[in-house]
Amino acid sequence: MSAKENALSILALGGVNEIGKNMYVVQYANDLVIIDCGAKFPDESLLGVDLIIPDISFLQENKEKIRALIVTHGHEDHIGGIPYFLKKLNVPIYATRLTLGLIELKLKEHNLLADTELIQIDSDSRLEFGEMVLDFFKTNHSIPDCLGVTMHTPEGTVVHTGDFKFDLTPMNDQYPDIHKMAKIGSEGVLVLLSESTNAERPGSSPSEHLVGSHIEEAFMQAKRKVILSTFASNVNRVQQVVNAAQKTNRKLALIGRSMVNVVSVAIERGYLEVPDGMLIQPQEVDKYAPERVAVLCTGSQGEPFAALSRLSSSNYRDISILPDDTVILASTPIPGNERDVSRIIDNLFQLGAKVIYGSGTVTGMHVSGHAYQEELKLMLTLMKPKYFIPIHGEYRMLHQHRLLAESVGVEKEHTFIINNGDVVDIENSVARQTRKVAAGNTFVDGVGVGDVGEIVLRDRKQLSEDGMLVIVITLSKTERKIVSGPDTISRGFVYVQNSEDLLRHVNRIVTKTVNDLQSEKIYRWNVIKQTIKKELGQYLFTQTKKKPMILPIIIEV
Repeated sequence: MSAKENALSILALGGVNEIGKNMYVVQYANDLVIIDCGAKFPDESLLGVDLIIPDISFLQENKEKIRALIVTHGHEDHIGGIPYFLKKLNVPIYATRLTLGLIELKLKEHNLLADTELIQIDSDSRLEFGEMVLDFFKTNHSIPDCLGVTMHTPEGTVVHTGDFKFDLTPMNDQYPDIHKMAKIGSEGVLVLLSESTNAERPGSSPSEHLVGSHIEEAFMQAKRKVILSTFASNVNRVQQVVNAAQKTNRKLALIGRSMVNVVSVAIERGYLEVPDGMLIQPQEVDKYAPERVAVLCTGSQGEPFAALSRLSSSNYRDISILPDDTVILASTPIPGNERDVSRIIDNLFQLGAKVIYGSGTVTGMHVSGHAYQEELKLMLTLMKPKYFIPIHGEYRMLHQHRLLAESVGVEKEHTFIINNGDVVDIENSVARQTRKVAAGNTFVDGVGVGDVGEIVLRDRKQLSEDGMLVIVITLSKTERKIVSGPDTISRGFVYVQNSEDLLRHVNRIVTKTVNDLQSEKIYRWNVIKQTIKKELGQYLFTQTKKKPMILPIIIEV
């Protein structure tokens, strides 16, 4: 079942019932526009997986209809999937100046920059794709240059907010364009897609300006060097660290590849003002008195190989954390990262550091870039949509956002809480959700994209929990008898020297199994291997309550 030629269709390929890998599609007739192409990081169950990106098989099937990829801002959960997307679908990318700079960094790494069409837009831009006309409006977030998207179609207007908050005293003088939002609403909005990250938080989010004074105070009180960790992409926060370093006459070192890259792009494009001579190399830190140095690094989410984690385990070559150094975690852990962050904080205390951490409202070192309930209600009130699709959040957040919409007058049956792949079709101003398209996760593992599936992950889980047992048998090609072996190799299952009796019995079972099969004139390798795995698996589980991966290897001579 597919959309009718003149229907308006809206769907998510990522970003609903999850935090991350945002990707949304709006299609009218034969014109299709994609909004954002993000990634998310795997949890502990996805062993060895580096990154998760959206499944784009639906887009590949409809590639002749794709007109553009619009990117609302430069955060990883909105741009992280772009290089992998472009390798399958070469689509023009429209984004603001800073966002394009961050996308270019990724494309250089993947050798895609020369072949990609990048078009700079701003809040005054207007784009036409067939019968769709796109306008934009400024929003606030924790990174500069964020846009909301307005899509005018013959069926009606669709608005995608991007990530936003209403900060009326922003760090970078990029004010939310409330007047333009109100004008869009007054002209009529058929469907609103609005982010739901903080739909559970009452009130309004604090202004980023409040953080600056707390950072300055911590810098002034610090007896020795200051190490501050935050998201590399939070350019406003980086500017506050630069300001605090300037006021306390400190040099500033950057560590972490993403921090160095983002800061260089932000300086080059005029989004970050750093005094001449302030930035120093990490290896120069020890040349200055400790009270004259600050370090800005990545790793505030506890990532094991990021700079802060390596500093906390005294595993960073150029910089050491010493007693009475001040370490500031200027972010709140993303759900799921709490344990990793706690481990780092413990390590920092053991090194004797003064550690400032915890919820942003407690320490004043962090405010969210996402709207709280009152701001979400303000967006709904400004836009006055007929239909509402909450996006960008886990199910409880989407559900809470639906309740907020009801409280400001959106009819309950006009809100659609969708899953990735669900399509909302609108025809003659009537919206229905009756069909699905392919959607899901694509795993990036090293240089491989999409070649790790459930079977590989299941094998990795089994190996990580119970190890493996390799059985090597050499058979005579002419006599079909065992010439040598079985030889047993254990990795991660049992310690060989302490388990000689068990492994002797394993070898006896393998020998008996092979001989029994041959007496029945069964010589096919796959049958022999499957039978060995079955017999051994049952025996080992009864003896050890473990299920190692069993790998029989047969050599014919």
